[in-house]
Amino acid sequence: MTKRAKASSKEPKDMFYRYLTDKAIRYSKQRDLILDVFLKTERHLAIPDLYSLAKRRYSNIGYATVYRTMKLICAAGLAEEVNFGDGITRFEHKYGHEHHDHVICIRCGKFVEAMNPAIERMQERLAQDHGFTYIRHRMQIFGICKGCKGKKREKAG
Repeated sequence: MTKRAKASSKEPKDMFYRYLTDKAIRYSKQRDLILDVFLKTERHLAIPDLYSLAKRRYSNIGYATVYRTMKLICAAGLAEEVNFGDGITRFEHKYGHEHHDHVICIRCGKFVEAMNPAIERMQERLAQDHGFTYIRHRMQIFGICKGCKGKKREKAG
C-alpha cells in the first residue's frame, strides 16, 4: 500500500463542493453520501461495489447517481479511474495519496501498488529526451503472481 498524505476528511469535501459550485452543478445529500462512502473505503472500487455500499446507508440511491457522481469526483481531482485489463473500471483515491503504479496478475486479478523513485526519474527523463514536457503518467505491469504460478506447478506435478 502507498502512504497516505495527511489530510482531514473536510478538505476533500470542501474541494468537491468548490468544484460543484464553480461548475454550477447542484450539490445534493446523495452526492455527499457517495463521496463520504468513497473516501472512507480504501479500496479500488467499481461502480457496483460503491453502489452497494452507498445503498446500505441510503436505500433510495440510484445506480446512475453513483456513476455520475464518481465522474464528478474524478473531475474534481479526488479520484481517478483505473482499469486492470479485465474490462472493469475501478476508482482509486487520488487526493491525499502519493503517486503509485500497479503490478497486476492476469490470472487472478491480484494487484500490488508499487512506487520506485528510480523508475519515476527514468520516466521523466524519457519524456524530456523525446522533447515532451512531463505532466503525469500511469504505469501498469501485467504478469502472473506467485500464487498463480504455484497453482500451475501443482497441476502439472
